[in-house]
Amino acid sequence: MAAPRRVLEREPIQVVEYAVPEQSQAAYFAQRVVESVIAIVALVITAPIMAVLTAIVRAGTRGPALFWQTRVGKNKQLFKFVKYRTLFTDAREKFPELYRYKYTGEQLRNLRFKVMRDPRVTPQGEWLRKSTLDELPNFWNVLRGDMALVGPRPEIPEMLPYYRGEMQLKFKVRPGITGLAQISGRGRLGFYETVQYDIEYVKNRSFRLDMGILFLTVYKIVTRDGAF
Repeated sequence: MAAPRRVLEREPIQVVEYAVPEQSQAAYFAQRVVESVIAIVALVITAPIMAVLTAIVRAGTRGPALFWQTRVGKNKQLFKFVKYRTLFTDAREKFPELYRYKYTGEQLRNLRFKVMRDPRVTPQGEWLRKSTLDELPNFWNVLRGDMALVGPRPEIPEMLPYYRGEMQLKFKVRPGITGLAQISGRGRLGFYETVQYDIEYVKNRSFRLDMGILFLTVYKIVTRDGAF
């Protein structure tokens, strides 16, 4: 399995178009069929679990059970990403400083989106995140074709200005429910480290790599490695 050759330490200043071989139509069609079948099966099998989770989220704090957010997909196309709500509904009003997304170079080098003891996270949300059950609705995005099973984690539009040069490779493929970054540190990784893993995935993606990532994802979920 490919491992990063280096870790980005500063924002690249070059703006270059990097070519990534596109899948053939036949390969893409076959992948979409497999993904759709897996997504449907996953949604059907986990429907009872999601019904319970929906009740838990709604009973725990005020607000909807599902959280919808605009994310960046392949070729920087925007789509509606869905997961279980793990934050208080008034988190943006209470903690506006966590939603400014304005960083200096030094701040970006040390940036981690998931922090320990995040004050925005609900008691139920903390448990959902550690168990990864908050991401079960992601299979809906896979069924729609917005996401793949394996790929870079979908970015938020506010972070696009910080992607330069080779970092743009992340948006050459569909984002995934899991990926190389998720099995290589997950919440422990910084912004540049995560992007570097995403770049390595795009450069080396293959059926074998995807299968390896999926198997390791199950192990990481069970052991809760990097989840908080």
